[in-house]
Amino acid sequence: MRSSSRRRSVTTAVLLLSAVACAPQHSARQPARTGTPTPSPRQLAGKAFPPDAATAGKQLAALTVAWGRNWQSYRRTAFGKGWSDDVDAPGGRNGCDTRADVLRRDLKDLRKGDRNPCVVLSGTLHDPYTGKKLPYTYHRASRIQTDHVVALGAAWRAGAHAWTDRQRLTYANDLDVLLAVDKSANYDKSSKTPDKWKPPNRAFWCEYGRRWTGIKAKYRLTVTPPEKEALRGLLATCR
Repeated sequence: MRSSSRRRSVTTAVLLLSAVACAPQHSARQPARTGTPTPSPRQLAGKAFPPDAATAGKQLAALTVAWGRNWQSYRRTAFGKGWSDDVDAPGGRNGCDTRADVLRRDLKDLRKGDRNPCVVLSGTLHDPYTGKKLPYTYHRASRIQTDHVVALGAAWRAGAHAWTDRQRLTYANDLDVLLAVDKSANYDKSSKTPDKWKPPNRAFWCEYGRRWTGIKAKYRLTVTPPEKEALRGLLATCR
């Protein structure tokens, strides 16, 4: 009996050692989990934004028409000192930098970081303002900038001067207000309204008008008479 019991014990030990030896091992090269969430495309745009042409037309008709005010008191820092994820807007509080969210949404052929899914390592921008294809690589200088479609200065003149600091921070980091665009076109645009600057790429005029109008309606900003007329012309290209 004792001999049989010893044999069973030895056999059990051998089977346990074999199971451990055959169990799959974790690779030392496996990327560490950072706990950073991966934002979905639905988190990177507001509901029904940009509005369709018909909706944008109705929104434009309802906007308050007024000349810009307080332009001389504009300060970029009034909208925050940099990108912030701590806002109640599309892209807010998803764990990723605002600019990274814009790149994730607007670039094609994305290659993202293994350890941090917020980081865009490379991709291609089909620039809406010029129609050019612009490459992006994380470790190289880029021709791509993040543009506030209705620029901060333009928003300031149209009513943002009266907002709280919190409201301005939200606006500056709202993904519905932002686009990845060609750097030179962004410099040319600056804080100009559509009566003074339009994208060189005419194929984008419809969407540009829809986005601009949608932003003005969302934040209850005013439009100047020439700006409203220019927006009518942009929306007319949607037909």
